[in-house]
Amino acid sequence: MNYSDIYEQVKERMMRYARIDTQSQPFAGHWPTTDKQKNLACVLKEELIKIGVSDVFFDEERCVVYGKIPSNSADSKGTAIGFIAHMDTAPDASGTGVNPWVLEKYDGGDIVLNEDKHIVMRAADYPNLQQYIGQDLILTDGTTLLGGDDKASIAAIMTMAEYLCTHDEIEHGDISLAFTPDEEVGGLARDLDLNRFGAKLAYTLDGDHLGWYEDETFNASEAVFEFIGRSVHTGTAKGIMVNAVDMASHMMGMLPQEEKPQFTEGTEGFYHVISCVGDCENAKVRLLIRDFDHDNFCKREDFLRKCADDLREKYGQDRVVLTITHQYSNMHEVLKETPFLIDILKDAIKKAGIEPVCEPFRGGTDGAALSFRGLPCPNLSAGYENAHGRFEYVPIHSMVKNVEILLNICEAMKKEHD
Repeated sequence: MNYSDIYEQVKERMMRYARIDTQSQPFAGHWPTTDKQKNLACVLKEELIKIGVSDVFFDEERCVVYGKIPSNSADSKGTAIGFIAHMDTAPDASGTGVNPWVLEKYDGGDIVLNEDKHIVMRAADYPNLQQYIGQDLILTDGTTLLGGDDKASIAAIMTMAEYLCTHDEIEHGDISLAFTPDEEVGGLARDLDLNRFGAKLAYTLDGDHLGWYEDETFNASEAVFEFIGRSVHTGTAKGIMVNAVDMASHMMGMLPQEEKPQFTEGTEGFYHVISCVGDCENAKVRLLIRDFDHDNFCKREDFLRKCADDLREKYGQDRVVLTITHQYSNMHEVLKETPFLIDILKDAIKKAGIEPVCEPFRGGTDGAALSFRGLPCPNLSAGYENAHGRFEYVPIHSMVKNVEILLNICEAMKKEHD
């Protein structure tokens, strides 16, 4: 693998993909949540065809792009392996008019992102920057996110695909590729057709630090409390008014105050109120339930049910409605049955000269949902930093190394299953 060639390819791809607005939209009520994700999908479809990938297909209705790289081995195809990345960017900051640029040989100091608007990334605020002194960084102009989450992964997968289609020295089995929508808003690769995808084992690429991987995620649910009040003129309200906002406030006060995201780490679970809206007549509170341990997770759901019962006892049986919707489960329950997937991943990272790091992922991945659909799917980090915000950046060296890691996986999977 020629470093400089791969460097130029991933840099060009990342900057080109970043300029395409692919933000998803929460609570859209339909999938894909935005049509503009299809703009990148069309680009990827044409690019896959151009570089020689087989069976390229764009499911326009579901906004999923598929492709396959056939085995180049004469004696055995081995086990097909797949790679998956998501095309959407997060709704947390603007994704319109992304203007990426390259800072060469970062010197360790503050970075002026936008001189006209006086937007500066302070090195003291982002200590991880010190890991990249001397490296080239792709940055924003400080007015939008970059979209390295997850376009750095797409750039790495596409560059790996081009390399395998134009070089025969790496012997590999069948390889499946897929690019999916709406990961940032809980899409969970729901529309990935596993039969069309073809592989029985896969890796998602998503996450920040180079060399990190995840084989464990939260168990996750969303709870929605709805409160039905009774409004009346405040001058005659005594004994008549029932304030839905008061009920919502009461409910939030029942939550363990120390079990919030800002007070937890590692494998600690939490409750997280994500919205509270309403008036005297009606109020709604949405919150997330998260825990790595399944038994503790179930206890958290039961606790909220008990809260709802207590609130009904106080305010009236017909005034409190609780709906709990399961989102995803801890993928470790599936991945512990395929330990070789993790062994291959760790060895591939080490072979690229990087020390692998595994920590429970305090979130969810598309791979978590796919694992429970029968596609074991650990996650490899993409190497971006400060995702979902205006100070996001991607070290180009990290993308190059991820291409190397992917090639190592392809080669190792062929040897593992001959």
